[in-house]
This record gives sequence, C-alpha cells and structure tokens, in this order.
Amino acid sequence: MKHNLAQPEPWKMLSRWTSARIAMGRVGASMPTRSVLDFDMDHARARDAVHAPFDTGAMQSALEEAGFSVVPARSRARNRAEYLRRPDLGRALDPASAESLRLMSPAPSGTLTVVVADGLSSLASSSHALGFLLRLRDGLVDWHLDPIVVATQARVALADEIGELRQAEAVLILIGERPGLKSADSLGAYLTYAPRKGRMDSERNCISNIRPAGISYDVAVFKLLHLLDRARAISATGIVLKDDSDKMLGSPLPEPPSLPTPPRR
Repeated sequence: MKHNLAQPEPWKMLSRWTSARIAMGRVGASMPTRSVLDFDMDHARARDAVHAPFDTGAMQSALEEAGFSVVPARSRARNRAEYLRRPDLGRALDPASAESLRLMSPAPSGTLTVVVADGLSSLASSSHALGFLLRLRDGLVDWHLDPIVVATQARVALADEIGELRQAEAVLILIGERPGLKSADSLGAYLTYAPRKGRMDSERNCISNIRPAGISYDVAVFKLLHLLDRARAISATGIVLKDDSDKMLGSPLPEPPSLPTPPRR
C-alpha cells in the first residue's frame, strides 16, 4: 500500500497568490523530495541566467526589424568572468566604444538615450527589452528617442557615460537584474536625468521586476513616462523624484485570503 509521507502545510492555499517558495510541506524534519528538486531546478536556472552570453546579433536584428536604429557598445570587462569579479570595469566604456559614440552626430535637445544591456541576466534583456521599447516609443511625447545602444558586460552606471557622450537630457538603461530563485528573467529600468560619469545610485530611479509574472510592460512604461515628465519638470531624478504613478493607475490590490488557524503540534 502506497503512503504519502509528506505533511501539507495549512497555509498552502496562499501559494496561488505568489510564486514565492512557501508552504512546501515536510517529511519529518526534512523537505519533501519534490520541493528539493524544484529548488535545485530554480537555482540552476538562476545560475544559467547569470552566465548565458548576450546574443547581441539577435537583439540588434530584432530592434532594427522593429524600426529602431542600433549602436553596439561594450564595457571594459573583457569576458564574463572578469565582469563578475570586477564590477568597476562593467561601469566604464571600452575606449573603442566610447570613441564611436563620441563621433556620432550630436543628439538634439530633449533626447532620451536608451541602453539595452545584459547585466546579470541576459535572458531578461533578450526576453523583455523589445516589448518594453515598442510600448515606450508609442508613448513618448516631446522626447527625441536616440539610437538604441546595445551594451555587453554592462553595469547600471555604464549608461551614465553613454548618456554624457550623447549629451542626452536623460538616459534609460534596460538591464537584467540579479536572478532570484523564481525570477531568472527580471528586467530593471534605471532612469537618470542629466547623465554624467560619477552619478550616484541615489540620483536615479528604478522600475524593477519587469516581466509577465511581475510588472507588465504597459504598467512599467506608464510609470516611466510619468517619471520622465516629472524629471524634466524638476531637472532631476533619484531621491528627489517620488514615483506616485500608482495613484493614477487606479487598480487596488485584491484582498488577501484569511489565514486558517494552524493546528497545535
């Protein structure tokens, strides 16, 4: 006779509201085999996302097919291993890339420069950057969209140097975020007004977890357009610019279910 030794948790019902690892059950003092295997699989996906190379050729082709102009760039990190060991190199442009950007025609006033970068998850950029940019292009008003810079081995601050070289009014970098065990494809959007080398993290705004299971493209673009308008009004981003766009969305969160009373053990 077959027996199921795994004991379910009374709050298992909450797992339908979140992809977080909760209420996994137990077998004595251990986790059920299925929960252990699921953890190992999520951990492997997260590691793969960090190390997978960014297919810049496919990204450039997809962007150009959608009508965007594209400029390639790379940081001073020569390979993935160096990128992971030396974050400082990922924040600085390779000299050849810097020279190419310097020789481009000057950007007109009111320019938004967008950088699509691998970051710590090329999967995120490959999966979500194009969908985000298509919606952003449709929603931009009174902004000139610069050619898209596709950057490899990049950290967030690489966009500051790119924006400064382009003399952009603002720079936006779409970059793969550090993978979580349930979010190997999370895309981050970092906006900096009046970009220049040396900007601090406190001088930019971030929209995080852009993906179908997180913040949708439409909501993320709505937030970004709101931030762009406010940034231009106060000539700044960062801690002085608060994202109050949720008040304008008018979509309250659903009420969470009531919790059952756990049994005594």
